Amino acid sequence: MRDGYVVTWQGREYDAAPDGDKVRIYDTTPADGFQEVKPGRYVRVLDPEEYDEMAYVRTLCTWRGEPFVVLAEADNWLRLEYTGGRAPVARQLGLEEFDYGVYQGWAPAHEVRDRYEHKV
Repeated sequence: MRDGYVVTWQGREYDAAPDGDKVRIYDTTPADGFQEVKPGRYVRVLDPEEYDEMAYVRTLCTWRGEPFVVLAEADNWLRLEYTGGRAPVARQLGLEEFDYGVYQGWAPAHEVRDRYEHKV
């Protein structure tokens, strides 16, 4: 389950974070030019001309016939955010109003359908 920026650099995709006009890319193994920021977490800063592509990836799905973004996974449960935009439907599904007009809830993973990554 992914939700965040990715960068393609030297033919490989990395988790990434924009940092002004640069981008930080992350890896779980040591490599040339990467610095360890904590055990098992390595970072390298790239200038825009160094990488091929930057995109944002979200994991989308349906639950009980309605559209959602997958935010997190814990055991056999998924934290979902409703993207259908209809408050009565969100309430009918038993979702919590996390913020004004933003509805979230936990769903059993086996009930979630059509899980896929959407890259923008």
